[in-house]
Amino acid sequence: MSSVQRFYDLTLELISILENTKLDRDAKINDVDILLEKRQQEMAAMAPPYSDAEKGLGGRLIGLNAKVTQLMTREKLFIQKDIKDLSVKKESAGKYINPYQSMATDGMFYDKRK
Repeated sequence: MSSVQRFYDLTLELISILENTKLDRDAKINDVDILLEKRQQEMAAMAPPYSDAEKGLGGRLIGLNAKVTQLMTREKLFIQKDIKDLSVKKESAGKYINPYQSMATDGMFYDKRK
């Protein structure tokens, strides 16, 4: 099997993992990381001249790589949203514990002597 075919198979597997919404996020990230590493190795092993079949796979890979980029961007946005929600939740919990923490100190008199 050529490196282009293995790269194509790994790309299809990566897309199927990214589209699977039932996987746990940590498991999904781990699997994606492993597959990206394997794809990188196969990409480094590719060398011309390519056969007609490999050129056809290359044409399909261009579209698949666009889909991979779209799915990875979607996952990134989900993670960013969760991080933002967590920080807002953390901030609001802190305000509940100490509601006067964020009050402005304008007009307050500071005595230099103690």
